[in-house]
Amino acid sequence: MYIESIELENFRNYEKEKVSFHKKVNMILGENAQGKTNLLESIYLLSLGKSFRTPREKEMIKMGSEFCRVKTVYKEKGDEEETLEIFISKEGKKGVKKNSLKTEKISQLLDNIYVVVFSPEDLKIVKEDPEKRRIFMDREMCQMKYSYMSSLYSYKKILAQRNAYLKEKNTDENIMEVWEEQLSEAGAVLISGREEFIKKTDEISRDLHSEITEGKEKLEIIYRPSIENCENKEELKKNIKKTLEKNRKKDLFYGNTGKGPHKDDFDIYINGNEAKKYGSQGQQRTAALSIKLAETKIIEKEKKEKPILLLDDVLSELDANRQKYLINSLWDMQLFITTTEINPDIKKTLPEGKEYRIENGKVLQKA
Repeated sequence: MYIESIELENFRNYEKEKVSFHKKVNMILGENAQGKTNLLESIYLLSLGKSFRTPREKEMIKMGSEFCRVKTVYKEKGDEEETLEIFISKEGKKGVKKNSLKTEKISQLLDNIYVVVFSPEDLKIVKEDPEKRRIFMDREMCQMKYSYMSSLYSYKKILAQRNAYLKEKNTDENIMEVWEEQLSEAGAVLISGREEFIKKTDEISRDLHSEITEGKEKLEIIYRPSIENCENKEELKKNIKKTLEKNRKKDLFYGNTGKGPHKDDFDIYINGNEAKKYGSQGQQRTAALSIKLAETKIIEKEKKEKPILLLDDVLSELDANRQKYLINSLWDMQLFITTTEINPDIKKTLPEGKEYRIENGKVLQKA
């Protein structure tokens, strides 16, 4: 799978721009705040219908414009050319076209373009708060399973309604029961999906981490659901509902829902020690690198297609050895690499490709 070209209109700081890409490596060079990450964001948008930078879609529309549009031409396994287009209006309307056929369903985007993004923010998966790790799990699971994306959307919507209601003085138990039933249904999908994903990530990243560290370190990842998983989804659903009912008085006192998938986390250990507390910065970054590379392999195994990898200014955050390992691991997929400058030694190890220079939302040089 690879992207042949992308066309932008009123997207971030791009007014109108069309760029053709190389099927292997695409180096996006330029100073900060010129539009390098914006270009990667537009590619990611075509994969999931959302940004990896902000939940506020209006931010992607160029200031003073009424809409933004992103269109791509890409090829899959059979080398058949496909087109995908997404339109977002200032009023919040979103439209999708595949091969010029319009659909109102964002789910139409799924199972078309698979993208993994690796940014400096992802290096914080190991050491920062649980929300970073939940976002990581959700972002990757949404790409692989539409049922997960749908359940996540439902869960967040119902959770917000329940939390708002908990802050009111008088509450109706019947209304609470309806929301708890719905939260249990969606929550069971999230917990079971996350556990499966973390088990696969643990297995694959463990081998990768051992290879990067030449067998000196053992990586382990353990899922920590707020509500314990069960043998099957029906039992899990009952367990979530029972927990919500049990904690209802406590939730009313605090004005929010204290238990559920929105409180999940996963722990990362290196040689049996918690990486967040005891790992050096180098160890933490190696763990994050192993986890992100595992993500590409999970998508390839699940979807029988190699994903497109977006490396957003991440090379500068890694030392030379980790840079070389990362690049050498990705020879067989399309890469987009943003950076202000690239180490000449690393550049020599890259597969064939093209260089682009971005200045103020314009692709000024193409080599």
